[in-house]
Amino acid sequence: MKKRIKKTITAAAILLAAGILYYVINRLTGFAIPCPFHFVTGLYCPGCGISRMFISLFQLDFMSALHQNAAVLILSPLFLIIAIASVVTYIKTGNMPHSRWFNVIVILLICCFILFGVIRNIPYFSFLAPIG
Repeated sequence: MKKRIKKTITAAAILLAAGILYYVINRLTGFAIPCPFHFVTGLYCPGCGISRMFISLFQLDFMSALHQNAAVLILSPLFLIIAIASVVTYIKTGNMPHSRWFNVIVILLICCFILFGVIRNIPYFSFLAPIG
């Protein structure tokens, strides 16, 4: 169990360090990772604007974060619950078996994101497109 805790903390530290590094590079150079889906199709994928959303959150600009990617921002608490449940299960058991309800929630989240990706590309809902 101690080994799993150490692996989890290491993975979290690497993710946090990568996020901070990306933020610093973005602030200093303006470099941002482009969306390949948007580049090829001209449409916004469900994930377009996530980087800018996190940068806005880091700067405590919640309205800008909402405009960048409303679906991810609104569903973040559910993501956090799923992530915490997965990590706790992994630390306790060494694997991540999930109940039927857990799988249903994940499938519903995926459906929500697919729907968000479609809706944000309809001209009437252009306010859901990321800004910038």
